[in-house]
Amino acid sequence: MKYQLLLLTALMAVPAAADVRVRVRVGAGHPIARPHRNVIVRPVRGPVVVRTPIYAPPVVWTRTVVTLPSRDRLVWQDSETIRRREDWVDTTLNVNNRGNALFLNVDGRARIDFAEIHFQNGNVQVVDFKDSQAESGTFRLLDIKDGRHVEAVRLIVKSESRESKITAYLAK
Repeated sequence: MKYQLLLLTALMAVPAAADVRVRVRVGAGHPIARPHRNVIVRPVRGPVVVRTPIYAPPVVWTRTVVTLPSRDRLVWQDSETIRRREDWVDTTLNVNNRGNALFLNVDGRARIDFAEIHFQNGNVQVVDFKDSQAESGTFRLLDIKDGRHVEAVRLIVKSESRESKITAYLAK
C-alpha cells in the first residue's frame, strides 16, 4: 500500500508532455500568402482521405451573427475545445456528409486565422478570417450552393478566453 501511494505521488509529480508546435502546413497553391503561424496540431478523429488539393479563390469571412437552422435541417455537427494556454491550434473536424451551408458557433472568445473546407472531389474552399476575433455566437461559415459532399473542416484558431468551444454544423 505504501509503495502504491509513493508510485502514485511520483506519477503525479511528472509534468505532462510539452505541446509540440509546428509551422502551419498548407498545400501548393494555397490562396493565403501571409506567413503562417506555429500551432499545436490536434490529431484528426477518424479516417482522412488524402488528395492533392485544388484551391478556390478565398472567401473573406464576414462577422454576422445568424440563427442556426432548425434541428431537422442539421445533418452533422462536431466541436473542439481550445484552451488559452495552447495558443494557436490546427484542428480538423471530419464531416463526411452533404449539405448546403456550414455554420460555426463560438462559445467564449476566439481568434481565427483561416478555415479550409475540403470537398469530396478534392476542391478546397479557404475562408480567410484575417486573424479576426469572434465573440460568442453563431456565424455562417460558407454557403454550399450545390449541396456538395464535405469531407472535413480545418480551422486555425486560438482561444482568447480561458477556453473556447468551437462547434461546426452542416445544414441541408
